[in-house]
Amino acid sequence: MIAKLQAIFDTVFLEPVALTPAISAKDVPEWDSLTHISLMVAVEKAFNVRFRVGEVENAKNIGEFSDLILKRMQEP
Repeated sequence: MIAKLQAIFDTVFLEPVALTPAISAKDVPEWDSLTHISLMVAVEKAFNVRFRVGEVENAKNIGEFSDLILKRMQEP
């Protein structure tokens, strides 16, 4: 999951971001609200999922975000 997310991050962010399960938006200076929207759209498209309002904000880091993606992928 991290490797797939890394590929998406590499296309969205100008500066390289080395993803780990513990990294969060506050750890990436370029991760602002507009970049966040672009990132969420790219993730939804890449994984063919849709996030509910507020649930992404509840993920504290990339590890929890990965878990959320997996959860959405398992839904019918």
